[in-house]
Amino acid sequence: MASTPPVCDFGWPAVDAPLRGTDGKSHSLFDQAGPNGLVIAFICNHCPYVKAVIQRIVRDAADLKKEGIGFVAVNSNDADAYPDDSFDKMKLFAAEHRFTFPYLHDEDQSVARAYGAACTPDFFGFNNDLTLQYRGRLDASRKEAGPPGLRRDLYEAMKQVARTGDGPVEQITSIGCSIKWKETA
Repeated sequence: MASTPPVCDFGWPAVDAPLRGTDGKSHSLFDQAGPNGLVIAFICNHCPYVKAVIQRIVRDAADLKKEGIGFVAVNSNDADAYPDDSFDKMKLFAAEHRFTFPYLHDEDQSVARAYGAACTPDFFGFNNDLTLQYRGRLDASRKEAGPPGLRRDLYEAMKQVARTGDGPVEQITSIGCSIKWKETA
């Protein structure tokens, strides 16, 4: 089921958390920040929206690093109900797509809840003060990758953040599969 996150809540402070990465190490979210900011991307392995753009995500993460923007991906889906999102499958997914950034497992879903993540992919772009400046889409792709040459919304917004500290006022929200929440008693 497709889900759309709310619009950007400018100035909202990032929340730090240590999470286990596919490299077997614990990573602090804040340690992933570059001198000009940080993107936290909530993704998963099985979502068709993520699969359609994963190579573009990897490309944009590498290009944003050149702009001084750090990048980290977080999988918060319930792996018991969605085995394709298990930690072992995360390792395979990261290797297959040659991630150059940490892919972290939010097993108890506390990070997704703290951020109000709504879908995969869901992008949170922070400036160097780690206040939210972007909560929009990667580009105009949906369940299929859009044509080459699409405006790179996330990349362009975060380049602006790197230069000015502020994100664009006009943002188009991401769309994707809903976060697969664990059932609570």
